[in-house]
Amino acid sequence: MQGFFDFVKSLGAARMAAMAAVTLALIGFFAFLMIQMSAPQMVPLFTDLSVEDSSAIIKDLERQAIPYEMKNDGAIILAPKDKVARLRMKLAEGGLPKGGGVGYEIFDKSDALGATSFIQNINHLRALEGELSRTIRGIDRVQAARVHLVLPDRPLFARDKAEATASIVLKVRGSLEPQQVRAIRHLVATAVNGMKPERVSVIDETGKLLADGASADNDMSGAGADERKSAFENRLRQQVEAIVSSVVGPGHARVQLNADFDVNRITQTSDKFDPDGRVLRSSQTREEQSSSSDGKEGGPVSASTELPGTNKPEGAATARDQNKKTEEIVNYEISRITKTEVIEAGRVNRISAAVLVDGTYVKNDKGEMVYQPRAKEEIDRIAALVRSAVGFDAKRGDQVEVVNLRFAENTPISLGEPTNWMTYLTFTKEDIMRGAELGVMALLGLIVLLMVVRPLVRRIVTPENAAAAANAAGTAGVAGAIGVDLNVSGNGSISGNGGANISIVGGGEQVAISNRTSAMIDVAKVQGQVHAQSVQKVGELAEKNPQEAVSIVRSWLHEDAA
Repeated sequence: MQGFFDFVKSLGAARMAAMAAVTLALIGFFAFLMIQMSAPQMVPLFTDLSVEDSSAIIKDLERQAIPYEMKNDGAIILAPKDKVARLRMKLAEGGLPKGGGVGYEIFDKSDALGATSFIQNINHLRALEGELSRTIRGIDRVQAARVHLVLPDRPLFARDKAEATASIVLKVRGSLEPQQVRAIRHLVATAVNGMKPERVSVIDETGKLLADGASADNDMSGAGADERKSAFENRLRQQVEAIVSSVVGPGHARVQLNADFDVNRITQTSDKFDPDGRVLRSSQTREEQSSSSDGKEGGPVSASTELPGTNKPEGAATARDQNKKTEEIVNYEISRITKTEVIEAGRVNRISAAVLVDGTYVKNDKGEMVYQPRAKEEIDRIAALVRSAVGFDAKRGDQVEVVNLRFAENTPISLGEPTNWMTYLTFTKEDIMRGAELGVMALLGLIVLLMVVRPLVRRIVTPENAAAAANAAGTAGVAGAIGVDLNVSGNGSISGNGGANISIVGGGEQVAISNRTSAMIDVAKVQGQVHAQSVQKVGELAEKNPQEAVSIVRSWLHEDAA
């Protein structure tokens, strides 16, 4: 302990203060590194939050004393990775996040007794809009949604009723497919009583009209025709490319397809009569019978009885006239067929498909990859598959061309599976960022140790006697260069004998350096900083003792003169 205390006393107050400062700096720096490395990894708890939801979630996290971070003006909240799942379940229990709108929970705490029918209708409309917005946000690529419903009331004694309409504004990631837009329209139409899908308008956040609520769903005019044409071509192209790639390999086939649509809507009405299909429709029969006489009695009339002078026989019958008429009217109906046919727009008039197929690559004797074209039989089989995939119809004028040419990128695609150890190198973005953060902190700590701590510690720990020895060695070198014996003393006295010897005594300990010893020291070792410090030390001694220095110089001059 006594040696330790002596060592501490030999350091001095300045060095002790410097050591304390360095120690505190090191403790603070490494404490910062440890805190940063041991800090919990923060991951997104919720994203795309509204101001109301963000405020409610932060209030709940502060109540539970859970650390959190906010980004993007509160739209993203970060929480410790090991607590994210539990926090989501806990917040979902409290109905958070609500999604930036109000749903049917508006009726949970409302005072139904004092509410008027108008307020109830408004609340029902708000709840329906909020629930539809939440449902639409669950669709892929939909980031936010806002729904406006117009549900007109039917006035009394009115025969016509106004139709319900809806307007939807979407904030999407990328772009929505036409099928998704139609699905949203049908979703809203089936959720609202009396609404038709054609009465739902959909736009995105850029103001682009995705669905027109004033036109039919199957409208083939303008942009609707182009969208249906593109969707049909893309679907056929994907089908053809999938079936061809399964034969020639991924990346070895290119497919282009064009479909000619008929956008005209045709209505045809035709009447057909069948002359052989005669059917009795109605039948009418009329029969008439009549009789008449001249009123005279007598026998039968003859020539003999009519001669003059001839008497007619008594009791002869009177002459009578009888008539009978029969009339029949029959009506027949010829069979008739009336046909009304409506041909909607969107018929395919013609399909043209072009398929480009790459060849094969094999190794030659030198081990190089050489291109080889495919056989004609294989190309014909591929063409048959393409015809079946597109619904080829020769009467319609369809065309399918399959050509085998060498692609510009002639490097074959490697389909090798990763080995087992490669599976351990699959890192997520969070793992990479965490590793980069730890690497930067470790590099910063190493730089501080080598560039700051190490020089300070060496300067502080180096004892004073070593510095004094170095100074004495430098002084001895100077003295040896001029052939003088020099003794250094800490009290500032410089003594020299008549033989041009200088004695400097320090702290009672004399360091005697003779000319013979100083001559053995290499001049190169005392150059640089040690040499400069020695010269400075001699100059300081001369300034503190000018009379002794002058006497020594005089003695040197006297000796030279002799």
